[in-house]
Amino acid sequence: MTSTTTSQQELFRFLEDRFACAQACAECARACALRASLVDPDGTENQELVRRKGIMCAEVCDATCRVLSEQNQVDEAAIRAQLEWCRQVCLESAHVFDGHPGAEESAKSCRDCARACGEFLTTLR
Repeated sequence: MTSTTTSQQELFRFLEDRFACAQACAECARACALRASLVDPDGTENQELVRRKGIMCAEVCDATCRVLSEQNQVDEAAIRAQLEWCRQVCLESAHVFDGHPGAEESAKSCRDCARACGEFLTTLR
């Protein structure tokens, strides 16, 4: 009987971690889309890099959130690959945002999302 309780607790913890990661991805997607929209499209090369990274990060985080929210069974290897890709894109985006005044909150959202993806990845291994 104890193993059933333990299994249920593990399942609840897994679902909580999955939801927390999806939530971090959704927050990061919103922050990055906003950051990209605030950049002057005719701006400097650095501003263009911020805009492109913001758009890419928003799209990857949105896709990751959708994968994590999927009710059907998604292949665990595919989830791992998506999480790792999201984590990497978020870290790259945070680095780019660090050099752009006013983008501190976006960089923080990216790092929070990367951390959530990394933490959730550990539950899959």
